[in-house]
Amino acid sequence: MEKNSRIFVAGHRGMVGSAIVRTLEAYGYTNIVKVSSSELDLRRQAQVEEFFEKEKIEYVFLAAAKVGGIMANSNYPADFMYDNMILEMNVIKSSLDHQVKKLMFLGSSCIYPRMAPQPMKEDCLLTSELEKTNEAYALAKISGLKYCEYLNKQYKTDFISVMPTNLYGINDNYHPENSHVLPALLQRIHLAKKNNEPVVTIWGSGKPLREFLYADDLADACVYLMNHYSGNETVNIGTGKEIAINELAETIKKIVGYQGEIVYDLSKPDGTPRKLLDVSKLESLGWKYKTEISNGIKLVYEDYLINKEHHIR
Repeated sequence: MEKNSRIFVAGHRGMVGSAIVRTLEAYGYTNIVKVSSSELDLRRQAQVEEFFEKEKIEYVFLAAAKVGGIMANSNYPADFMYDNMILEMNVIKSSLDHQVKKLMFLGSSCIYPRMAPQPMKEDCLLTSELEKTNEAYALAKISGLKYCEYLNKQYKTDFISVMPTNLYGINDNYHPENSHVLPALLQRIHLAKKNNEPVVTIWGSGKPLREFLYADDLADACVYLMNHYSGNETVNIGTGKEIAINELAETIKKIVGYQGEIVYDLSKPDGTPRKLLDVSKLESLGWKYKTEISNGIKLVYEDYLINKEHHIR
């Protein structure tokens, strides 16, 4: 990418998209196209086609997505499948039709099988069944990845796919039902401290292992790969490290300064028992994460106290 290239960051108001914009700006890119969902509904094909015709986009970071945690994915699978599949297909197809030089599709580590060998290599995709609690979202993301792959084969496009691990960061989603595990825990433990509640109850056993990557590290990897990688194989983006949910909760408890007790509701689902990405391909391409999880949570909590807490009822 040239510093003045027309770069479209789809989903620029979300946690990942906003991190990509910050990173691009920090590296001196000056021609970033940002448009709100009220101005452009990516689920509407005609709007997307008109946008690409008008804006003459050269590079696309496709970070827009409907996302959520176990509860949201379980309760609204049809919405997660439709919204994600239709928006990604519209953006990718318009990128083809309007000769975009390069597109990066951001998937998710949930595309890999529930019981995939750990750590999960890129080639384990579609080797066995998916985790049922987020199957609809995963199927939509797999479709986007495969569409990029097929376009590369048929039309010789340069559309690459990356699979981030679990993410957290500035501008995260703290919705009580639709947020992911780390921001959900952060907010619940913070509110328990604020309201002098003696106990915080967490779904499941606390034993599942998860990998977490700070969103600004992801953004740095995305910009790096956009400039240094082309290929029809996806690239995992993560830390290669994992932490149990109960250890994560204790880390957050310490950073927040909560003095109460954390208990686990064994009647609720755990989700996938372990989900760690193999990041050897990413490291062989010359990139490695920078932010350790304790430092990242401190940064996120500072942002939460400044920008999010006053919205909580």
